[in-house]
Amino acid sequence: QAQLVESGGGLAQPGGSLGLSCAASGISRIYVMAWYRQYPETQRELVASITNGGNTYYADSVKGRFTITRDNFRHTMYLQMENLKPEDTAVYYCRSVDEYGRNEFWGQGTQVTVSS
Repeated sequence: QAQLVESGGGLAQPGGSLGLSCAASGISRIYVMAWYRQYPETQRELVASITNGGNTYYADSVKGRFTITRDNFRHTMYLQMENLKPEDTAVYYCRSVDEYGRNEFWGQGTQVTVSS
């Protein structure tokens, strides 16, 4: 079954760290993998993305704090989140597409909560 499976997340204090991972299975020709987050009653917003060549993009709100990486051999993407802020609290989703922007898959979402 083709799917993206996320793990990680949870609760962290402001200034703390958390890591997320997204493992792809049964999906061929992945070109871009990305992390999105969604606040209650809002649309998902792009947090960071990475191509299979390692080119990365970060939203301004997370630059310098989040690091996206990818292991093409293990078909897994990671997001290391440092210096977390309460406004990082959201449900985080991973997404993958092929080089034509098609064959789209989404993970099930994982909650990240930053609170003291």
